[in-house]
Amino acid sequence: MAKSARRRSRRPATRKARLVFARTNYVILIASVAFVVLGYAIMRAENAVDGVLSLYIAPIMILGGYLGVIAAILWRPKEAPDGEAV
Repeated sequence: MAKSARRRSRRPATRKARLVFARTNYVILIASVAFVVLGYAIMRAENAVDGVLSLYIAPIMILGGYLGVIAAILWRPKEAPDGEAV
């Protein structure tokens, strides 16, 4: 008998493929990117150099959006007892 006939697959057949991100990660990521785009749009729309929106509100929105992107990447869902992500 040849060794190749006895060789089995190393990967179990019932194993489900796990995604890197959960649904919550994608929701946070999309909302954060939209927040960044909205911040840049507000900054561009107000052409006045001394405007309140372009000087104070838009940079805070952009910073919050970038922090949200970082949070979406680093956030890990809690694992259920059976090993599935909740």
